[in-house]
Amino acid sequence: MTRVLQSERREPVSGTVRSIVVFLHGYGANGADLLGLADPLGEHMPDTLFVAPDAPETIPGMPFGLQWFPIPWIDGSSEEEAERGLVAAAEDLNAYLDALMVDEDVLPEQVVLFGFSQGTMMALHVAPRREDEIAGIVAFSGRLLSPELLKDETQSRPPVLLAHGDADDVVPPQSLPQAAEALQEAGWQDVYAHIMKGTAHGIAPDGLQVALAFMTDKLGL
Repeated sequence: MTRVLQSERREPVSGTVRSIVVFLHGYGANGADLLGLADPLGEHMPDTLFVAPDAPETIPGMPFGLQWFPIPWIDGSSEEEAERGLVAAAEDLNAYLDALMVDEDVLPEQVVLFGFSQGTMMALHVAPRREDEIAGIVAFSGRLLSPELLKDETQSRPPVLLAHGDADDVVPPQSLPQAAEALQEAGWQDVYAHIMKGTAHGIAPDGLQVALAFMTDKLGL
């Protein structure tokens, strides 16, 4: 049984929903962490609804932090616990996306997943395993989980923008070329990459500008 994800939203500037950006936050944060990006992005995407679901699990010892799944090298959980958490969170996110598209009356090609860190891991795991291809994935400062399974489990190949700071000390910058290579080996045609110079584990203005251009292009805005 899936868990219902709580989420916050920013309505389109125009008042009309013609596309949706789904923000997927990182480990220890919550949906509100990324929703502030709707302000600079919304000016250029006036018909876009921005939503930011909270991850489904609390983190032991971190009362206000949430996680999509346990991370063994941070919290001492086992690989089995992490895998179970990922599978459960993927089911939760799929149910959330299905309900969102019905409620807002939009098609998959009108939806972008915008992930950061662990949220990027979720986006890169979930979107390719959905039958109907979404408009695109914006993947900041994360990594592709289980790349060896991707080719066999892929059902759709949405365009992907990989962005990473070259000074990231949380998720290694080499995660970007590793993800790009695995995506291309699994049959992706549309993979873009952007390195944010001098940026640690975060989203720099130049990265956000590239993400905006990618989203407006893939959503046909």
